[in-house]
Amino acid sequence: MARHEAQYYNERGFAPPAPDVPSIVRGVVDDIRQNGDMAVRSYSEKFDQWSPQSYKLSQKEIEEIISKVPKQIIDDIEAVQRNVRTFALEQRKSITDFEYELRPGVYLGQKNIPINAVGAYIPGGRYPLLASAHMTIVTARAAGVKRVIACTPPIQGEIPPSTVAAIHMAGADDIYILGGVQAVAAMAIGTETIGKVDFIAGPGNSFVAEAKRQLFGEIGIDLPAGPTEVLIVADQKADPTVVATDLLSQAEHGPDTPAMLITNSRPLAEKTMSEVDRLLKILPTAALASVSWNRFGEVHVVENLDEAYQLADTYASEHVQILTEQPREALVKMSNYGAIFLGEKTCVSYGDKCIGTNHVLPTKGAARFTGGLWVGKYLKTVTYQEVTSEQESGELGRLCGRAARAEGFEGHARSGDIRAHTYLRDSFDWLNASAKI
Repeated sequence: MARHEAQYYNERGFAPPAPDVPSIVRGVVDDIRQNGDMAVRSYSEKFDQWSPQSYKLSQKEIEEIISKVPKQIIDDIEAVQRNVRTFALEQRKSITDFEYELRPGVYLGQKNIPINAVGAYIPGGRYPLLASAHMTIVTARAAGVKRVIACTPPIQGEIPPSTVAAIHMAGADDIYILGGVQAVAAMAIGTETIGKVDFIAGPGNSFVAEAKRQLFGEIGIDLPAGPTEVLIVADQKADPTVVATDLLSQAEHGPDTPAMLITNSRPLAEKTMSEVDRLLKILPTAALASVSWNRFGEVHVVENLDEAYQLADTYASEHVQILTEQPREALVKMSNYGAIFLGEKTCVSYGDKCIGTNHVLPTKGAARFTGGLWVGKYLKTVTYQEVTSEQESGELGRLCGRAARAEGFEGHARSGDIRAHTYLRDSFDWLNASAKI
């Protein structure tokens, strides 16, 4: 089945020139590094036309803003966050500290320590993304992070009340109405009014993603993020309207979302494409979804489901949805995906918005080597060791000396030698030489 190849042009018929994102981001980061709050304010005015007296919301402002949010939305936020928190806490239980006695008097241990300070970026360009607050902040709190701050941009010059409610209810200590590179850089570097964090989580546009990439190493990040992706594996029993609806549910994220179908049924493929065309005529977000579908939509017809799973694995898509008679087969036959959604009763939108698993997931093939954001990302797995036996310390000293000298590390070897000498009475020329100096 041929791939859609339409291009996205401006109203004059020419593709708009692509901005040099890395250079722009580097300039903003360097300026904020040098000029702090003054630079942050300058870029907020330039990019968001937003320059309040303070970007940080006071407790009184938060209460006033949340009072404007309808009760049903507050109730729904509570329900979704309860799901996310429950799953994250179960994940945390699966990560255990341990101590093991390797030999008598030789103890090796592992501890999982929460990161001290986390910054959550909650995007808000096209839509108020409440779910990003649930995924980043609730999960950080479940991990035991001591300090969590959040930044979210104004939307068309206004503070987004529902987003503020979600951030506050998720447990953020401080909320800043601040977006873009300036928000990420301020959290990562620290300014006069925004305390530096150790880790930043949350999705964003290409500028936000590039800022996180450039600052990685100075701070930790959840993962590099690109446009949302969806891939559906379906057989002849799948409902083409369901398939088409679920493809478009992700395509509406933006004009650059890959939406793919792999099936062993040509009739299903053809009916799904017809349904996509029909649904795009009545979808309120068709202006975005149609661009993604026309540019990046793909439909593949293969011989059988085994071939479908193999092909799906080569894409390593962010979201993989299985609409087959035996959806759990995919758990055995696939290994490359950010999150997998099994059966017609499940959909990617559940993961995005409400079911409780995390929606910050790997894109652009990164699912080949990493999973998405989870409670473990907010933990540092560290080790400790203790030797209480003189005999074992001496034996380890002998082993260390031999192993280190095999690599040419004489200083390391002598750390072992001194213990072999102290506890096993071994003698070494270098000890006698140092005694004569």
